[in-house]
Amino acid sequence: MSGELQTEKCKPCEGEINLLSATETDPLISSLSGWIREGNTIVKNYRFKDYYDVLAFVNATAWISHREDHYPDLTTCYQQSRVRFATHAIGGLSTNDFICAAKMDALFGL
Repeated sequence: MSGELQTEKCKPCEGEINLLSATETDPLISSLSGWIREGNTIVKNYRFKDYYDVLAFVNATAWISHREDHYPDLTTCYQQSRVRFATHAIGGLSTNDFICAAKMDALFGL
């Protein structure tokens, strides 16, 4: 399923997006490697060999997020970046969060 999510495009959050229930999010999160649910968000820590690779990942994440018009909360430090997705417009998780999470995983795999 993660491969399918990578090819999807996020929907605009203005009126076209639905809050997903736990039964809807469970199979989506289990299709992603290393992502966990924290409250109304999904979170993953990515580890890198150095700060340069962290910043390259953050910049590529910004480009993907801009193209999808769906933005994560990012925390960075020397060898890692923590990525957290939620759809703020609906106060929880939408399909957009899982689409972007799958795209972050594909980016990390490059």
